[in-house]
Amino acid sequence: MTISRRSLEFESKVCPPHELASRVKTAARPLVFTNGVFDIVHRGHVTYLARARALGASLVVALNSDASARRLGKGADRPINPLPDRLAVVAALACVTVVTWFDEDTPLATIAIVRPDVLVKGGDWKPEAIVGASEVLARGGTVHSIPFEHPVSTTGLLNRIRHP
Repeated sequence: MTISRRSLEFESKVCPPHELASRVKTAARPLVFTNGVFDIVHRGHVTYLARARALGASLVVALNSDASARRLGKGADRPINPLPDRLAVVAALACVTVVTWFDEDTPLATIAIVRPDVLVKGGDWKPEAIVGASEVLARGGTVHSIPFEHPVSTTGLLNRIRHP
Protein backbone atom coordinates (compact mmCIF):
# COMPACT_ATOMS: atom_id res chain seq x y z
CA MET A 1 0.00 0.00 0.00
CA THR A 2 1.33 3.43 -0.96
CA ILE A 3 0.49 6.50 1.09
CA SER A 4 -0.25 9.64 -0.90
CA ARG A 5 2.07 12.64 -0.46
CA ARG A 6 -0.67 15.23 -0.99
CA SER A 7 -0.94 18.05 1.53
CA LEU A 8 -2.59 17.36 4.84
CA GLU A 9 -5.46 19.59 5.91
CA PHE A 10 -3.62 21.04 8.92
CA GLU A 11 -0.79 22.28 6.71
CA SER A 12 -3.15 24.92 5.31
CA LYS A 13 -3.15 26.55 8.78
CA VAL A 14 0.53 27.49 8.39
CA CYS A 15 0.69 31.07 7.14
CA PRO A 16 3.89 32.83 6.08
CA PRO A 17 4.24 36.25 7.74
CA HIS A 18 3.86 38.11 4.43
CA GLU A 19 0.40 36.54 3.95
CA LEU A 20 -0.80 37.07 7.51
CA ALA A 21 -2.65 40.37 6.98
CA SER A 22 -4.87 38.92 4.27
CA ARG A 23 -5.41 35.65 6.14
CA VAL A 24 -6.65 37.23 9.36
CA LYS A 25 -9.16 39.42 7.48
CA THR A 26 -11.32 36.32 7.06
CA ALA A 27 -10.76 34.89 10.56
CA ALA A 28 -13.79 34.71 12.82
CA ARG A 29 -13.96 37.34 15.55
CA PRO A 30 -13.24 37.71 18.36
CA LEU A 31 -9.73 36.73 17.33
CA VAL A 32 -7.32 35.51 20.01
CA PHE A 33 -3.53 35.85 19.65
CA THR A 34 -0.70 34.19 21.51
CA ASN A 35 2.93 33.45 20.85
CA GLY A 36 5.82 31.31 22.03
CA VAL A 37 8.48 28.83 21.03
CA PHE A 38 6.38 25.66 21.51
CA ASP A 39 9.51 23.55 21.12
CA ILE A 40 8.45 20.19 22.54
CA VAL A 41 4.67 20.44 22.77
CA HIS A 42 3.35 18.94 26.00
CA ARG A 43 0.15 18.80 28.05
CA GLY A 44 0.72 22.27 29.48
CA HIS A 45 0.95 23.73 25.98
CA VAL A 46 -2.16 22.05 24.61
CA THR A 47 -4.22 22.92 27.68
CA TYR A 48 -3.05 26.53 27.47
CA LEU A 49 -3.85 26.77 23.75
CA ALA A 50 -7.31 25.23 24.26
CA ARG A 51 -8.03 27.72 27.07
CA ALA A 52 -6.80 30.58 24.86
CA ARG A 53 -9.04 29.49 21.97
CA ALA A 54 -12.03 29.34 24.31
CA LEU A 55 -11.70 33.12 24.76
CA GLY A 56 -12.67 33.77 21.14
CA ALA A 57 -13.85 32.41 17.82
CA SER A 58 -10.40 31.86 16.31
CA LEU A 59 -6.82 31.51 17.53
CA VAL A 60 -3.67 32.79 15.84
CA VAL A 61 -0.40 31.44 17.23
CA ALA A 62 2.92 33.07 16.31
CA LEU A 63 6.07 31.02 16.88
CA ASN A 64 9.52 32.42 17.49
CA SER A 65 11.78 31.57 14.57
CA ASP A 66 14.78 29.39 15.41
CA ALA A 67 17.04 32.46 15.64
CA SER A 68 14.54 34.35 17.79
CA ALA A 69 14.15 31.32 20.08
CA ARG A 70 17.93 31.03 20.51
CA ARG A 71 18.08 34.68 21.57
CA LEU A 72 15.75 33.90 24.48
CA GLY A 73 18.68 32.26 26.27
CA LYS A 74 17.15 28.85 26.91
CA GLY A 75 20.32 27.09 25.76
CA ALA A 76 22.59 26.84 22.75
CA ASP A 77 20.84 23.67 21.55
CA ARG A 78 17.36 25.18 21.61
CA PRO A 79 15.01 24.95 19.97
CA ILE A 80 15.25 21.17 19.74
CA ASN A 81 12.70 21.05 16.92
CA PRO A 82 13.25 23.32 13.91
CA LEU A 83 10.60 25.87 12.95
CA PRO A 84 8.91 23.82 10.17
CA ASP A 85 8.36 20.93 12.60
CA ARG A 86 7.07 23.22 15.36
CA LEU A 87 4.70 24.93 12.90
CA ALA A 88 3.30 21.58 11.75
CA VAL A 89 2.71 20.28 15.28
CA VAL A 90 0.95 23.47 16.42
CA ALA A 91 -1.09 23.62 13.19
CA ALA A 92 -2.29 20.06 13.79
CA LEU A 93 -4.05 21.11 17.00
CA ALA A 94 -7.80 21.50 16.51
CA CYS A 95 -7.97 24.69 18.61
CA VAL A 96 -5.50 26.55 16.35
CA THR A 97 -6.88 28.51 13.39
CA VAL A 98 -3.65 29.97 11.96
CA VAL A 99 0.00 29.53 12.88
CA THR A 100 2.77 31.85 11.70
CA TRP A 101 6.21 32.93 12.87
CA PHE A 102 8.32 35.98 13.63
CA ASP A 103 12.07 36.54 13.64
CA GLU A 104 12.17 39.57 15.94
CA ASP A 105 12.79 39.35 19.68
CA THR A 106 9.12 40.11 20.39
CA PRO A 107 5.90 39.58 18.43
CA LEU A 108 4.89 43.26 18.55
CA ALA A 109 4.99 43.75 14.76
CA THR A 110 2.96 40.56 14.27
CA ILE A 111 0.41 41.71 16.85
CA ALA A 112 0.09 45.00 14.91
CA ILE A 113 -0.71 43.03 11.74
CA VAL A 114 -3.17 40.63 13.40
CA ARG A 115 -4.96 43.29 15.50
CA PRO A 116 -6.33 40.70 17.93
CA ASP A 117 -9.40 41.26 20.07
CA VAL A 118 -7.88 39.10 22.80
CA LEU A 119 -4.18 38.80 23.68
CA VAL A 120 -3.04 35.93 25.91
CA LYS A 121 0.11 34.54 27.51
CA GLY A 122 0.78 31.95 30.17
CA GLY A 123 0.42 32.41 33.91
CA ASP A 124 4.03 33.48 34.37
CA TRP A 125 3.19 36.78 32.63
CA LYS A 126 1.42 39.67 34.35
CA PRO A 127 -1.14 41.09 31.89
CA GLU A 128 0.45 44.56 31.92
CA ALA A 129 3.86 43.05 31.03
CA ILE A 130 2.62 41.14 27.97
CA VAL A 131 4.09 42.53 24.76
CA GLY A 132 1.32 44.28 22.82
CA ALA A 133 -0.99 44.65 25.82
CA SER A 134 -1.22 48.43 25.67
CA GLU A 135 -1.94 48.35 21.92
CA VAL A 136 -4.70 45.73 22.27
CA LEU A 137 -6.26 47.50 25.25
CA ALA A 138 -6.18 50.85 23.39
CA ARG A 139 -8.30 49.27 20.63
CA GLY A 140 -10.84 48.01 23.19
CA GLY A 141 -9.51 44.45 23.36
CA THR A 142 -8.69 42.34 26.39
CA VAL A 143 -5.48 40.84 27.75
CA HIS A 144 -5.31 37.62 29.76
CA SER A 145 -2.70 35.68 31.67
CA ILE A 146 -3.88 32.06 31.64
CA PRO A 147 -2.94 30.18 34.84
CA PHE A 148 -0.86 27.03 34.50
CA GLU A 149 -2.90 23.88 35.06
CA HIS A 150 -0.11 21.36 34.62
CA PRO A 151 3.40 21.80 36.07
CA VAL A 152 5.20 20.85 32.87
CA SER A 153 7.85 22.75 30.91
CA THR A 154 10.03 21.93 27.95
CA THR A 155 13.11 22.87 29.97
CA GLY A 156 12.00 20.51 32.75
CA LEU A 157 11.36 17.68 30.30
CA LEU A 158 14.79 18.14 28.74
CA ASN A 159 16.43 18.11 32.18
CA ARG A 160 14.68 14.81 33.00
CA ILE A 161 15.84 13.31 29.68
CA ARG A 162 19.42 14.55 30.04
CA HIS A 163 19.80 13.81 33.77
CA PRO A 164 17.61 10.78 34.58
